Amino acid sequence: MTFVRLIEEHRDELTAHCYRMLGSFHDAEDAVQETFARAWQSQNRYEDRGTLRAWLYKIATNRCLTMIEGRGRRRELPTDLTPGAAPVAETAWLGPYPDRLPGAVEQRDPAQRLVESEHLELAFVASLQRLPGRQRAVLLLREVLGYPAAEVADLLGTSTTAVNSALQRARRVVDALRPTSSQQVELNGLGDEKVRELARRYVTAWERADIEAILAMLTDDARYSMPPLPQWYEGRDAIRQFLLDGPLSLRWRFVPTYANGQLAFGTYLWSPEASVFTAAALDVVALRGARIAEVVSFLTPETLSLCSLRTQLDQDGESWSARGDEFVGPPGL
Repeated sequence: MTFVRLIEEHRDELTAHCYRMLGSFHDAEDAVQETFARAWQSQNRYEDRGTLRAWLYKIATNRCLTMIEGRGRRRELPTDLTPGAAPVAETAWLGPYPDRLPGAVEQRDPAQRLVESEHLELAFVASLQRLPGRQRAVLLLREVLGYPAAEVADLLGTSTTAVNSALQRARRVVDALRPTSSQQVELNGLGDEKVRELARRYVTAWERADIEAILAMLTDDARYSMPPLPQWYEGRDAIRQFLLDGPLSLRWRFVPTYANGQLAFGTYLWSPEASVFTAAALDVVALRGARIAEVVSFLTPETLSLCSLRTQLDQDGESWSARGDEFVGPPGL
């Protein structure tokens, strides 16, 4: 097998790792491309003191650390902005991660894929952004990828004592920020059929502009945000007013999908000029039981193509809920 094919086998997992480090799918792709370029340039100097995988992770992690240092600011969700945060124009926003990359090969072990999906959830990735770069790297290498402390120390050019200390500090921060139940637990608790029914009711409510039906599906403390806009809303009353003041005066189509290991919806807005529904946003939702606890609506239409969704829908086409289409659950569900 050629060297290029050997390193390409690790592209998907390296992209996920770099996304966790950087909070941006596009930055992660850039980091992986540079990782492969550096690996190619250094292949003649590579000494097989460990595995090729570990060597690639070393290059990728250090590239991510350089990018984090150069960026000088962490990625945020609107709900995570703190007092005294950078002006909105200077804020770097956390982005979504498509569950199925083009050409990706599914993991054969469903249990392992479940763990990987948990570590791509928005709440976990957002909590990582609160850590300094090296603590972020240590936590991911130790607890997500399972490398021993001594090997992580070698990968990062530091001591085992420093790795253990960084891991303890990182755990305290992340454990305080993560929800008690992951979205993988919530989705598995509902099961495929109930998740599809929930998605169908949500799509129908939006396409009919049925505010009461939408609100009935939310938890009492539900949150709604729309990066890169800084505004966000909490609770049914605030969300009701926001939806009635704007979004529900428009005509929508929703198509369910998955992103970050979570239920998501590609949303399409009617364009009278073009007479089509055009891609508007990717809504990633967090469930709590059979209700929606949070909606993060990423107002970046180009992300729909990353989830293998179309960029526009015809006027005459029936909505997803009316057609009765099925959609495949996320790996691990």
